[in-house]
Amino acid sequence: MDWSPILISMKTASLSIFITFFLGIFAAWRVVRIRSQVWKNICDGILTLPLVLPPTVAGFFLLYIFGVKRPIGQFFIDYFSIKIAFSWGATVIAAVTMSFPLMYRSARGAFEQVDQNLVAAARTLGMSEWAIFRKVLLANAIPGVVSGGVLAFARGLGEFGATAMIAGNIAGKTRTLPMAVYSEVAAGNMDSAYGYVAVIVVIAFISVVLMNIAAYKAGGHTHGY
Repeated sequence: MDWSPILISMKTASLSIFITFFLGIFAAWRVVRIRSQVWKNICDGILTLPLVLPPTVAGFFLLYIFGVKRPIGQFFIDYFSIKIAFSWGATVIAAVTMSFPLMYRSARGAFEQVDQNLVAAARTLGMSEWAIFRKVLLANAIPGVVSGGVLAFARGLGEFGATAMIAGNIAGKTRTLPMAVYSEVAAGNMDSAYGYVAVIVVIAFISVVLMNIAAYKAGGHTHGY
């Protein structure tokens, strides 16, 4: 069994969750602070869109944005000599795009469950909004935020459709675990496919266990998992 898909997937998922974790928390904090319900719904819809779009459609939009003949893709080639489409970086972009909504919605839900009396009390004490975010909102929402991070990591690890569109299936370069399973099945190499599937199942199971632990610490017994 070729180990490169496992290494590529772990590198992709690790970098993507680092980006998604902080980006999702920041986006959730900003949306929660929006006072207008109309604008809040609009922002929420835009940020959640990749979650409800078919992954291939999301990948199509990414390819449209970062393709070599598109303005952004051409910009990186001309000024940095970096080709984004069909590179390892493209697997990270696809994973971030598809896992971000899970992180964002989990963080937003956790922030909205924090007792607003605590936030009001912090403001009366003269705390800045940044201090309130760190010491009140985030401190009380950590279990939910961690749970969202675990889900986002698992989603990034299992991304297939968007990755296929923007990164392709290049052996040793962009072939992630899901792509490897597809390739091995298509080639009739079922033994290798079983091995890749087993790795994905083990990682997914560990992710669910970690998510349940985080939910339990939040005080919500995991009846739904």
